[in-house]
Amino acid sequence: MMGATVILACRSEEKAKEAMTWMNAEFQAEKDRKTKEVVDYPELRIEFMKLDCASLQSVMDFVKEFKNSGRQLHILVCNAGIGLHKQAYTEEGYELMFQVNYLSQYLLAAHLLPIMKTSGEDCRIILVSSEAHRFCEFNLDRIQGKQFNEQNFGRLLFYGNSKAFQIMQMFSMNRRLQNSNVAVLSLHPGMVETELRRNFKDMTIFNIFTSLTKCVGKLKNPFEGAETTINAAVSPALRGVRDIYYDNCKPANIHNIVTNTQNQESLWTYTLDCLKKGDFLPEDIIKCLEGT
Repeated sequence: MMGATVILACRSEEKAKEAMTWMNAEFQAEKDRKTKEVVDYPELRIEFMKLDCASLQSVMDFVKEFKNSGRQLHILVCNAGIGLHKQAYTEEGYELMFQVNYLSQYLLAAHLLPIMKTSGEDCRIILVSSEAHRFCEFNLDRIQGKQFNEQNFGRLLFYGNSKAFQIMQMFSMNRRLQNSNVAVLSLHPGMVETELRRNFKDMTIFNIFTSLTKCVGKLKNPFEGAETTINAAVSPALRGVRDIYYDNCKPANIHNIVTNTQNQESLWTYTLDCLKKGDFLPEDIIKCLEGT
Protein backbone atom coordinates (compact mmCIF):
# COMPACT_ATOMS: atom_id res chain seq x y z
CA MET A 1 0.00 0.00 0.00
CA MET A 2 1.41 3.37 -1.04
CA GLY A 3 1.27 6.23 1.47
CA ALA A 4 1.20 9.97 1.16
CA THR A 5 4.27 12.15 1.51
CA VAL A 6 4.55 14.33 4.60
CA ILE A 7 6.32 17.64 4.01
CA LEU A 8 7.95 19.19 7.07
CA ALA A 9 8.16 22.91 6.33
CA CYS A 10 10.69 24.29 8.83
CA ARG A 11 13.26 27.04 9.29
CA SER A 12 15.93 24.59 10.42
CA GLU A 13 16.88 21.57 8.36
CA GLU A 14 18.72 20.19 11.39
CA LYS A 15 15.59 20.35 13.57
CA ALA A 16 13.51 18.87 10.76
CA LYS A 17 15.87 15.91 10.40
CA GLU A 18 15.69 15.29 14.15
CA ALA A 19 11.90 15.22 13.92
CA MET A 20 11.99 12.97 10.87
CA THR A 21 14.26 10.49 12.66
CA TRP A 22 11.91 10.43 15.65
CA MET A 23 8.82 10.00 13.46
CA ASN A 24 10.37 7.12 11.53
CA ALA A 25 11.40 5.41 14.77
CA GLU A 26 7.91 5.75 16.24
CA PHE A 27 6.35 4.48 13.02
CA GLN A 28 8.62 1.44 12.96
CA ALA A 29 7.95 0.73 16.63
CA GLU A 30 4.21 0.80 15.99
CA LYS A 31 4.61 -1.61 13.09
CA ASP A 32 6.64 -3.93 15.31
CA ARG A 33 3.93 -3.85 17.99
CA LYS A 34 1.34 -4.86 15.39
CA THR A 35 3.27 -7.79 13.88
CA LYS A 36 0.64 -10.30 14.98
CA GLU A 37 -2.19 -8.31 13.45
CA VAL A 38 -3.15 -8.16 9.80
CA VAL A 39 -2.40 -4.49 9.21
CA ASP A 40 -1.56 -3.06 5.81
CA TYR A 41 0.71 -0.17 6.73
CA PRO A 42 1.39 2.50 4.13
CA GLU A 43 4.93 3.54 3.43
CA LEU A 44 6.00 6.53 5.51
CA ARG A 45 7.67 9.20 3.40
CA ILE A 46 8.80 12.45 5.01
CA GLU A 47 10.61 15.29 3.28
CA PHE A 48 12.02 18.61 4.45
CA MET A 49 11.33 21.93 2.74
CA LYS A 50 12.62 25.23 4.05
CA LEU A 51 10.07 27.76 5.30
CA ASP A 52 10.60 30.74 7.61
CA CYS A 53 7.34 32.43 8.54
CA ALA A 54 9.21 35.52 9.73
CA SER A 55 9.78 36.28 6.04
CA LEU A 56 6.99 36.63 3.49
CA GLN A 57 9.56 36.07 0.76
CA SER A 58 10.47 32.75 2.33
CA VAL A 59 6.79 31.78 2.12
CA MET A 60 6.76 32.66 -1.56
CA ASP A 61 9.96 30.66 -2.16
CA PHE A 62 8.36 27.67 -0.46
CA VAL A 63 5.19 28.03 -2.54
CA LYS A 64 7.23 28.14 -5.76
CA GLU A 65 9.19 25.02 -4.78
CA PHE A 66 6.04 23.14 -3.81
CA LYS A 67 4.21 24.08 -7.01
CA ASN A 68 7.21 23.05 -9.11
CA SER A 69 7.12 19.61 -7.47
CA GLY A 70 3.76 18.92 -9.15
CA ARG A 71 2.35 17.44 -5.94
CA GLN A 72 -1.28 17.44 -4.90
CA LEU A 73 -2.16 18.71 -1.42
CA HIS A 74 -4.87 17.16 0.71
CA ILE A 75 -4.04 18.44 4.20
CA LEU A 76 -2.33 21.69 5.18
CA VAL A 77 -1.47 21.97 8.88
CA CYS A 78 -0.51 25.52 9.86
CA ASN A 79 1.37 24.81 13.06
CA ALA A 80 4.21 27.35 13.06
CA GLY A 81 4.20 29.49 16.15
CA ILE A 82 6.17 31.90 18.27
CA GLY A 83 4.93 32.69 21.76
CA LEU A 84 5.03 35.75 24.03
CA HIS A 85 7.94 37.28 22.15
CA LYS A 86 9.27 40.68 23.10
CA GLN A 87 8.32 43.55 20.81
CA ALA A 88 9.97 42.93 17.44
CA TYR A 89 9.25 43.53 13.76
CA THR A 90 9.95 41.56 10.62
CA GLU A 91 11.79 42.75 7.52
CA GLU A 92 8.36 43.57 6.04
CA GLY A 93 7.54 45.78 9.04
CA TYR A 94 4.92 43.62 10.74
CA GLU A 95 4.81 42.72 14.43
CA LEU A 96 6.65 39.41 14.72
CA MET A 97 3.92 37.27 16.31
CA PHE A 98 1.30 38.72 13.94
CA GLN A 99 3.36 37.66 10.94
CA VAL A 100 4.73 34.31 12.13
CA ASN A 101 1.53 33.04 13.74
CA TYR A 102 -0.98 34.49 11.31
CA LEU A 103 -0.05 36.53 8.25
CA SER A 104 2.54 34.16 6.74
CA GLN A 105 0.30 31.16 7.28
CA TYR A 106 -2.62 33.00 5.68
CA LEU A 107 -0.37 33.74 2.69
CA LEU A 108 0.71 30.10 2.54
CA ALA A 109 -2.87 28.83 2.60
CA ALA A 110 -3.93 31.37 -0.02
CA HIS A 111 -1.30 30.28 -2.53
CA LEU A 112 -1.79 26.56 -1.93
CA LEU A 113 -5.57 26.74 -2.08
CA PRO A 114 -5.76 26.40 -5.90
CA ILE A 115 -3.81 23.12 -5.61
CA MET A 116 -6.07 21.86 -2.84
CA LYS A 117 -9.17 22.65 -4.88
CA THR A 118 -7.94 20.21 -7.54
CA SER A 119 -6.61 17.51 -5.21
CA GLY A 120 -9.79 15.50 -4.74
CA GLU A 121 -12.47 15.31 -2.09
CA ASP A 122 -12.18 16.15 1.61
CA CYS A 123 -9.18 18.48 1.66
CA ARG A 124 -8.56 20.28 4.95
CA ILE A 125 -6.72 23.32 6.27
CA ILE A 126 -5.91 22.98 9.97
CA LEU A 127 -5.09 26.20 11.84
CA VAL A 128 -3.37 25.42 15.14
CA SER A 129 -4.47 28.21 17.47
CA SER A 130 -4.48 28.41 21.27
CA GLU A 131 -6.65 29.06 24.31
CA ALA A 132 -4.55 32.22 24.57
CA HIS A 133 -6.92 33.66 21.96
CA ARG A 134 -9.16 34.55 24.93
CA PHE A 135 -6.70 37.30 25.90
CA CYS A 136 -7.24 39.11 22.59
CA GLU A 137 -8.60 42.49 21.64
CA PHE A 138 -9.77 43.63 18.22
CA ASN A 139 -8.40 47.04 17.34
CA LEU A 140 -7.05 47.47 13.83
CA ASP A 141 -5.55 50.85 14.75
CA ARG A 142 -2.97 49.17 16.99
CA ILE A 143 -2.81 45.71 15.48
CA GLN A 144 0.97 46.11 14.92
CA GLY A 145 1.61 47.54 18.39
CA LYS A 146 3.81 50.40 17.19
CA GLN A 147 2.17 52.75 19.69
CA PHE A 148 3.95 50.83 22.44
CA ASN A 149 7.56 50.60 23.51
CA GLU A 150 9.40 47.57 24.80
CA GLN A 151 8.37 48.27 28.39
CA ASN A 152 4.59 48.50 27.86
CA PHE A 153 4.20 46.11 24.93
CA GLY A 154 1.66 43.48 26.04
CA ARG A 155 3.27 40.22 25.00
CA LEU A 156 0.31 38.06 26.06
CA LEU A 157 -2.13 40.41 24.34
CA PHE A 158 -0.33 40.35 21.01
CA TYR A 159 0.22 36.60 21.20
CA GLY A 160 -3.49 36.17 21.99
CA ASN A 161 -4.36 38.43 19.07
CA SER A 162 -2.33 36.35 16.62
CA LYS A 163 -4.07 33.17 17.78
CA ALA A 164 -7.49 34.82 17.65
CA PHE A 165 -6.80 35.90 14.07
CA GLN A 166 -6.22 32.27 13.07
CA ILE A 167 -9.67 31.29 14.31
CA MET A 168 -11.22 34.32 12.61
CA GLN A 169 -9.51 33.22 9.39
CA MET A 170 -11.25 29.85 9.72
CA PHE A 171 -14.69 31.48 9.68
CA SER A 172 -13.85 33.92 6.87
CA MET A 173 -12.32 31.25 4.63
CA ASN A 174 -15.13 28.78 5.22
CA ARG A 175 -17.74 31.36 4.18
CA ARG A 176 -15.92 31.63 0.87
CA LEU A 177 -15.20 27.91 0.49
CA GLN A 178 -18.54 26.52 1.62
CA ASN A 179 -19.30 25.06 -1.81
CA SER A 180 -15.80 23.66 -2.35
CA ASN A 181 -13.93 20.49 -1.40
CA VAL A 182 -11.78 22.41 1.13
CA ALA A 183 -12.80 22.82 4.78
CA VAL A 184 -11.02 24.80 7.48
CA LEU A 185 -10.81 23.79 11.14
CA SER A 186 -9.01 25.30 14.12
CA LEU A 187 -7.88 23.94 17.47
CA HIS A 188 -6.02 24.28 20.74
CA PRO A 189 -3.35 21.55 21.06
CA GLY A 190 -3.16 21.94 24.84
CA MET A 191 -0.31 23.05 27.03
CA VAL A 192 2.58 21.24 25.36
CA GLU A 193 6.20 21.07 26.47
CA THR A 194 7.98 22.41 23.41
CA GLU A 195 10.53 25.08 22.56
CA LEU A 196 7.70 27.62 22.41
CA ARG A 197 8.56 28.34 26.06
CA ARG A 198 12.00 29.73 25.22
CA ASN A 199 10.57 33.16 24.43
CA PHE A 200 9.10 33.74 27.89
CA LYS A 201 11.73 32.31 30.21
CA ASP A 202 12.09 35.84 31.60
CA MET A 203 8.38 35.97 32.58
CA THR A 204 8.21 34.49 36.07
CA ILE A 205 4.44 34.13 36.27
CA PHE A 206 4.24 32.05 33.09
CA ASN A 207 7.07 29.80 34.18
CA ILE A 208 5.31 29.21 37.49
CA PHE A 209 2.05 28.46 35.68
CA THR A 210 3.79 26.02 33.34
CA SER A 211 5.51 24.27 36.25
CA LEU A 212 2.21 23.92 38.12
CA THR A 213 0.56 22.57 34.97
CA LYS A 214 3.29 19.95 34.73
CA CYS A 215 2.97 19.04 38.43
CA VAL A 216 -0.75 18.28 38.10
CA GLY A 217 -0.19 16.21 34.97
CA LYS A 218 -1.77 18.64 32.51
CA LEU A 219 1.37 19.50 30.55
CA LYS A 220 1.41 17.37 27.41
CA ASN A 221 4.46 15.95 25.72
CA PRO A 222 4.77 16.65 21.96
CA PHE A 223 3.27 13.25 21.08
CA GLU A 224 0.17 13.94 23.19
CA GLY A 225 0.06 17.52 21.95
CA ALA A 226 -0.28 16.37 18.34
CA GLU A 227 -3.40 14.29 18.99
CA THR A 228 -6.01 17.00 18.45
CA THR A 229 -4.24 18.25 15.33
CA ILE A 230 -4.02 14.76 13.81
CA ASN A 231 -7.65 14.06 14.65
CA ALA A 232 -8.76 17.27 12.93
CA ALA A 233 -6.60 16.48 9.92
CA VAL A 234 -7.52 12.86 9.21
CA SER A 235 -10.56 11.72 11.20
CA PRO A 236 -13.19 10.33 8.78
CA ALA A 237 -15.86 11.58 11.18
CA LEU A 238 -14.88 15.19 10.41
CA ARG A 239 -15.35 14.91 6.66
CA GLY A 240 -17.02 18.14 5.51
CA VAL A 241 -17.04 19.63 9.02
CA ARG A 242 -16.34 23.38 9.18
CA ASP A 243 -16.17 26.24 11.63
CA ILE A 244 -15.35 24.14 14.69
CA TYR A 245 -12.62 24.92 17.22
CA TYR A 246 -11.37 21.79 18.98
CA ASP A 247 -9.78 21.24 22.36
CA ASN A 248 -8.80 17.68 23.37
CA CYS A 249 -10.46 16.46 20.16
CA LYS A 250 -13.83 17.92 21.22
CA PRO A 251 -15.62 21.07 20.04
CA ALA A 252 -14.97 24.01 22.39
CA ASN A 253 -16.39 27.47 22.89
CA ILE A 254 -14.67 30.51 21.38
CA HIS A 255 -14.32 34.08 22.62
CA ASN A 256 -17.12 36.30 21.31
CA ILE A 257 -14.66 38.82 19.83
CA VAL A 258 -13.51 36.03 17.51
CA THR A 259 -17.00 34.87 16.50
CA ASN A 260 -18.08 38.41 15.55
CA THR A 261 -18.64 38.38 11.78
CA GLN A 262 -17.88 42.08 11.37
CA ASN A 263 -14.53 41.62 13.10
CA GLN A 264 -13.76 38.62 10.90
CA GLU A 265 -14.48 40.53 7.69
CA SER A 266 -12.56 43.61 8.85
CA LEU A 267 -9.54 41.42 9.55
CA TRP A 268 -9.93 39.73 6.16
CA THR A 269 -9.85 43.09 4.38
CA TYR A 270 -6.90 44.30 6.47
CA THR A 271 -4.99 41.09 5.70
CA LEU A 272 -5.56 41.40 1.97
CA ASP A 273 -4.37 45.02 2.10
CA CYS A 274 -1.18 43.95 3.92
CA LEU A 275 -0.34 41.31 1.34
CA LYS A 276 -1.25 43.41 -1.68
CA LYS A 277 1.37 45.99 -0.66
CA GLY A 278 4.24 43.70 -1.53
CA ASP A 279 2.48 42.11 -4.49
CA PHE A 280 2.27 38.86 -2.55
CA LEU A 281 -1.31 38.21 -3.67
CA PRO A 282 -1.93 38.34 -7.43
CA GLU A 283 -5.48 38.66 -8.71
CA ASP A 284 -5.87 34.98 -9.55
CA ILE A 285 -5.06 33.99 -5.97
CA ILE A 286 -7.47 36.58 -4.57
CA LYS A 287 -10.22 35.25 -6.84
CA CYS A 288 -9.54 31.73 -5.66
CA LEU A 289 -9.66 32.91 -2.05
CA GLU A 290 -12.95 34.66 -2.67
CA GLY A 291 -14.48 31.47 -4.00
CA THR A 292 -14.55 32.41 -7.67
